[in-house]
Amino acid sequence: MATNVSTIFLSAPIEKVWNALTKPELVKQWQYGSDLITDWKVGNEIRFRNEWEGQVFEQWGTVLEVSLNQKIKYSLFFPRPELEDKPENYFIMSYVLSEENQKVKLEIIQEDNRPGSVQEKPQGEENPILQALKTVVEA
Repeated sequence: MATNVSTIFLSAPIEKVWNALTKPELVKQWQYGSDLITDWKVGNEIRFRNEWEGQVFEQWGTVLEVSLNQKIKYSLFFPRPELEDKPENYFIMSYVLSEENQKVKLEIIQEDNRPGSVQEKPQGEENPILQALKTVVEA
């Protein structure tokens, strides 16, 4: 299994970071324009929907854990022609927030057990998604 971790420190209140991770209108600003569809209730569906060059792309899964201003965890299936929609082809996303040195530390952990999953080096502010998130919360 590949466990890929990205970490970023944000100069914003933890509530603002939490909102950027959980509110659809804010997620859309840093997640490549994706529409987030969920009610954040454990056991319920989560879905990311995006349109690009006239095609609709969707990822879906289940909300696994929600701890206000601390942690979000969900499973996610990213459809590919060679992958069947079954539990072993889902990956797990966790967003863990903590406060450190007057900043919010955000760790994004992807646990990937899918065939062909790749172990990556830890990432930080060089990641374009994290840069976009930083722009949203520090504005």
